[in-house]
Parts: sequence; C-alpha cells; structure tokens
Amino acid sequence: MININELTALEIGEKIKNKEITVLETVDAFISQIEKVDKDVNSFITVDKEEARKKALLIQEKIDSGEISGPLAGVPIAIKDNISTKGLLTTCASKILDGYIPTFSATVIDNIEKAGMITLGKTNMDEFAMGSTTETSHYGETKNPWNLNHVPGGSSGGSCTSVASGEAPVSLGSDTGGSIRQPSSFCGVTGIKPTYGTVSRYGLIAYGSSLDQIGPIGKDVKDAVSLLSVISSYDEKDSTSVKRDDYDFTKYLVDDVKGMKIGVPRDYFTDDMDTEVKEKIYSAIKALEEKGAIVEEFNLSLVPFAIPAYYVIASAEASSNLERFDGVKYGFRAEDYDDLHSMYKKTRSEGFGSEVKRRIMLGSFVLSSGYYDAYYLKALKVKALIKEAFDKAFAKYDVIIAPAAPTVAPKLGESLKDPMKMYLSDIYTISVNLCGLPGMSVPVGKSEGGLPIGMQIIANRWDEANMIKTAFAYESTGEYEKCQMLKGGEA
Repeated sequence: MININELTALEIGEKIKNKEITVLETVDAFISQIEKVDKDVNSFITVDKEEARKKALLIQEKIDSGEISGPLAGVPIAIKDNISTKGLLTTCASKILDGYIPTFSATVIDNIEKAGMITLGKTNMDEFAMGSTTETSHYGETKNPWNLNHVPGGSSGGSCTSVASGEAPVSLGSDTGGSIRQPSSFCGVTGIKPTYGTVSRYGLIAYGSSLDQIGPIGKDVKDAVSLLSVISSYDEKDSTSVKRDDYDFTKYLVDDVKGMKIGVPRDYFTDDMDTEVKEKIYSAIKALEEKGAIVEEFNLSLVPFAIPAYYVIASAEASSNLERFDGVKYGFRAEDYDDLHSMYKKTRSEGFGSEVKRRIMLGSFVLSSGYYDAYYLKALKVKALIKEAFDKAFAKYDVIIAPAAPTVAPKLGESLKDPMKMYLSDIYTISVNLCGLPGMSVPVGKSEGGLPIGMQIIANRWDEANMIKTAFAYESTGEYEKCQMLKGGEA
C-alpha cells in the first residue's frame, strides 16, 4: 500500500499521472494527517477541506483529459497566511485581520492553480511575519515536529512544519530576513528565497516591501525547485517584478560542482555558533570538495552591521505598510470608542500584538523628523556597503556557503524573553534580503538531541543556477536525513 504522505511532491505527481493514485485520495491523505497531528503542532490557521476535495475532482478531470500535464498537477500545497487567497480567510496571524476574506488571489496562487495544484489551507506564522519563532501568532504558537518542546523557527514556521510533519508535500512561505531559510533549517526541510523580483509580490500582505519575497518549501531540493518554477513569473501588477529570460529552474538540477568556486565567510563561523552546527556544515562543505568543488575561506566584512541596518529598514517599511489597518475597511474593529481617533487608537492597540507594536514604534521613530538622517538614511548607506561586499565576493566565488542559523531550534518561550536575542538569530540570513540575493537552506544532519541542522547556500543576483546545482550535488551525496512524519500525538 502506498503511503502518500511520505512521498515527495514529484513522486505524488508521477503516481497521479500513472493512475496509481487519484487526486482525491491524495488530498484526503493529507487532510487525514492534518486531523491527526495539527492539534499538537499547530501548522494551520485555516484548513479548506471541502473546497480542496471539490477542486481535487475538477483537477482529476483536467489531468485525465490532458488539459493539465505538469509535474505538480494534482499535488496539494499549504499557503502561508500572509498570501491573499480569494474567498479564503487570510489573517497574517493577527487579531486585526480576524475575519478578513480577500476578494482576489495573489499572483502566486493563480500560478499554482494553473499548474493544477490544490490549496489545503493557510499556515500559521509570526504575526505579520514579524518574528523568528512562530510564537507571536494570535492563533497560538507552532511547535517543531522533531521535538514539540522547541520552536519551528519563523516567520514561515507553519509552512515548514506542514511539510516536515507530513501535512502537506510542499508549501509557500515568505522571506523578509530569513523567514523561509531559518525555519527550513530548524525543521529539516528545503526552502528557497529567490532573487528579489523573480516571484511576484502582488497579493503578499507586505511587511518590508523592499525585502519581502515569496518562496517554496519542500521535502527535498527537487520539490522546492520544481515549485519555484511554477510560482516564478513576470507580473505587471508588481512594480518590482523583473522579466527574466527563463523560469525553468529544474534544468539546474545537475549533480556536478567540479571546478565550482565556493566561498566560506570566516565572519559567519564565530565562537557564538553551536559546535554541532559548525561541524555539520563543514562536513557538508567537505563532501562538495570531494565532488570537485574548490573551497576557500574569506572575510566578508560588515557582518555585525547587517542586523541594525536590517531592523531599521524593515521596521520603517512596516510602520508605513501597516498604517492601512485601522478598523475602517476590513478586519477587526474595537467595540467601545468615542470618536474616529479613539476608534483608530483602540483598534490598533487591541488588534496588534506586542512584537508588531514594537516594530511599528521603532519604524515610526527612525522615520520621524530629526532622526531620519541619523538612522534610516544611515541604514540605507550600510545596506549599499553590504551589497558592495557581496559583489566583491561574487566576483571571485560562484556561491557562498554559510549557516542558516547559529544554533538548532531553541526551546519554546526562550526567544520571547529576550527580543534582542531573537533579532540576533537572523545574523546569517538578513544580508541576503538587504542585497536582493537568492539563498536556500538544505538539511545537513541532526544534533545529538535530534534537532535538524541546515546549511545556507547563497548566490549572486539572478544566479539561482549555481545555487541549485550546489544544493542538488550535496543532496545527491545522501548524507542528509529527510524530515520525519509525525504520527498522531507523537513527536
């Protein structure tokens, strides 16, 4: 008997095409897994069971008639809850958007539907994508499937846990400062943050507009890359969308890194990093070296300045983007107020969580008169210098290999006690967003405590090719362990 939940997305697509399983059987298998384990892991805010089953029957007809024939046709997918889905609750995990049902879908949703994929539901996240642990959600914390006492990372924690726990074969997340790559590392899955402008942001509820990018999450490199090919497109509705010559990234799934130059930044491998994380990543680098890659350590510089620059820029953009949530047009509105100003104040005070309020206040401060030059303008200058440092590195190296996070997943509650510690956990991922680079996380093993460890592969802008080749070559060594599937009530 076929265990559908343990198959990769491409294996599912192939078996549907060969009539070994039906689309409805596939959807039912994942809905059943959600019903078994989601009470423990809390991957989903909304599960769209009946609509998913209806679409399964329609997609099956289109596959049978030959109208749809792509490799992911009939494959279910989980969607992060900051991506607009027409007719389906979209909350950004915030009380202020409680009850909000969009009248349109994001471009990525249109793309996956054209490919014959079926939305299972919307996944939990840090409120408005502001967090690194998926603990700031209005709908409760998400837990790591490998150990329910630990966080899954964030902000795309629900999207990563849905794949890691067998609740969905693939998912979509968003990455503003590492929000796909870091939870992918913590959950033992593969996540990709594409070059800025490759995937349309139309329909993504913005946190930091110059930093946000939607990306795929899968059980392995092939699944993630195949989904990236589906969601990538030029979109006139997104002013930051860039027209690329080719969106078929699957042709870079080649097991060949002979002669490829890999840079390893010494600045990223500090004494603060867990020894186990460092050892696993260096072991993976050695495996690539044995396949013919040329590895060299170098100094990247400016690493300590990335975090303050990022949080100034991201918070400034957040304070502007979240101004629209005022209780007038949609979502939550406070019940008791005296006048319009009072309604605004009470709605935003009651509707936003503490972390979102913190970042709105920080963003408003750095944009205020008298502080704009001292903070925001200076952060933009630092951003330009970081970009220059990466440009110099990529003049010499094809890819850069680094950690996705300095540690394995921390225990629940630890990060929220110290927000600065949570911010510092993004040190290895945020520069990618500041520079608009592509990056991805692939599993490289587990700690002695059984928690996954991920390796980050970074490439130059528009050079997903070398990034994917490196990831696939490493995965082909067979040294990594695939994500486990949770059984009902078990870790």
